[in-house]
Amino acid sequence: MSLGPYASFIATSYALVTAVVLILIGWIALDYRNQKARLRELEASGIARRSGRGATDF
Repeated sequence: MSLGPYASFIATSYALVTAVVLILIGWIALDYRNQKARLRELEASGIARRSGRGATDF
């Protein structure tokens, strides 16, 4: 497959997009882990989630 004179531009663009997507996936994974840890801390301190109780638990 010949990309002509734009081969370096195309390859660089794909590489940058791949890097950005991988960075975003990593960022989301770290944020998820931090949010889960924070939620565990809040639940351990006695603060419950509203979605965790039923209508009769008032």
